[in-house]
Amino acid sequence: MNNDLSQRAIMHGASLPWTASPLPGVERRPLYRLGGEQARATSLVRYAPGSHFSAHLHSGGEEFLVIDGVFEDEHGRYPAGSYVRNPPGSRHTPGASKGCMIFVRLRQFHSEDREQLATELNVHGDQLLFENRHERVWIQAIQANARIELSNPRGLELLVLDGAVAGEDFLLQPLSWMRLPPGMPFEAKAGTGGARLWVKDAAPDLGI
Repeated sequence: MNNDLSQRAIMHGASLPWTASPLPGVERRPLYRLGGEQARATSLVRYAPGSHFSAHLHSGGEEFLVIDGVFEDEHGRYPAGSYVRNPPGSRHTPGASKGCMIFVRLRQFHSEDREQLATELNVHGDQLLFENRHERVWIQAIQANARIELSNPRGLELLVLDGAVAGEDFLLQPLSWMRLPPGMPFEAKAGTGGARLWVKDAAPDLGI
């Protein structure tokens, strides 16, 4: 799904059907997927109250943003607005005693990235979440009716958290996901309520 990295990809996560995972109570809305159950993937994942995944190793790393509820593992509790990076070689047993939804990217770390991170999003304004020589991840706030242009030398990926943005041939609303190949800038205008985006600037062939 959306595995041609040379093409623009857009998925409207809020309107996608939930599909069952191999474990009861855990459902997914795939946005990008390359491979079988052990895939390089970007998804929205929903945990029903009391559900959990089995303990597992992240050979290619995992990063996630908690959209709703509280995500839990043996390392801590991560409420809505938490951004977490678990590098290649990390292990955990994820779950949610009261339920949650996360935006998660699997097996897309650079092979040299070994930094673990857990941080919380600011309520307002721009915010740098993570940066190294391979990638940059941040929150981009856009004022009401303001235009935005992001240059794109390495490849861009974004998820709309709040509000809406419109381009010449697209409209992105909450949980809409977009990936742009290198050299294709992101040009859009926010709606009357402004917008807030999670954005990643990184080479599109990262991963193990």
